[in-house]
Amino acid sequence: MSGAEIAHAYWDDVVRPILDRKLPDLPRAAGRLGTGSDVLGLDDDTSRDHDWGLRLTLLVPADHVDEVDQLLATALPASYQGWPTAFAFSQDPTVRHRVEVAAPADFVRSRTGLDVGDTMTVTDWLSLTGQAALEVTAGPVFEDTSGEITALREHLAWYPHDVWLHVLAADWTRVGQELPFVGRTGQLGDDLGSRMIAARLATALVRLGFLLERRWPAYPKWAGTLFGRLPVAPSAGPHLAAALAAATWQERDAALRAACEALHDRQRAVGLPVLDGPACEGFWDRPFTGLRDGVTGTLRAAITDPEVLALPHRGGVEQWVDDVGTLTDPGARARLARASGA
Repeated sequence: MSGAEIAHAYWDDVVRPILDRKLPDLPRAAGRLGTGSDVLGLDDDTSRDHDWGLRLTLLVPADHVDEVDQLLATALPASYQGWPTAFAFSQDPTVRHRVEVAAPADFVRSRTGLDVGDTMTVTDWLSLTGQAALEVTAGPVFEDTSGEITALREHLAWYPHDVWLHVLAADWTRVGQELPFVGRTGQLGDDLGSRMIAARLATALVRLGFLLERRWPAYPKWAGTLFGRLPVAPSAGPHLAAALAAATWQERDAALRAACEALHDRQRAVGLPVLDGPACEGFWDRPFTGLRDGVTGTLRAAITDPEVLALPHRGGVEQWVDDVGTLTDPGARARLARASGA
């Protein structure tokens, strides 16, 4: 059984009956949300060596959180289907039950740092990472009697339209800034430098694939796996793989050019603004690939929200910061987004 399947059975067979007996009228939602490969449906035998087991997210009104947590601490059996109900975590050596009990809004805030709802600002959206959004939206919800977590998940489903155009344009800008350098470094005999830039560009192009498909990107461990499941992957993925495996800068340059064209074609197919003709062109009189200026311009020209139009072109925090400690700290992300003028 996968982690999500075990969590569902644990809810049905153990946790829900306890609540039905002791607090039958309490509004509640249960699911497998938060951190862990099983939230994304990607757990396997290797996943079971730490922080894996009888994990569940249980959402109740704020004034009942402590009561429910204590009830479970005393009423849960020692094990279920051979798995202990209480165990230590890598970040918490305390042996205790791993049903995370929280109020819906507090749970979402703990992952995103945001009060999710209609009052979210542009800066709020740009402080959000794909992984933070997935910790709320990706896992299964088994029951939601109040509908509160369902509504919060729906609100976090995707960016507002103009913010979406903005972050797309930001990643195309990043690609355009460095695409010719793959060839220039290679021409100078710096094969390592050419490969390093190609890898940076492949990262940006993978993120573009998620953006085009309206899918939140996971953190890097799972990004390639989930990218491979996107509709754009069959057309762009082989070129990205070829760019990273290429033995020469010429092959690397050609593969990245093909990946850019595949993503630009997909942008056209999903109904977003694109240039007529190809996305790429020669870079001055040099034998390198460059990005046509209008690739980003057509996206920005479609933005109508004045607040979004006034933003710097760097996009969301996740697009210009790669420090893990910062990206996993909602407060730090929010401070950066505000300070950058996002």
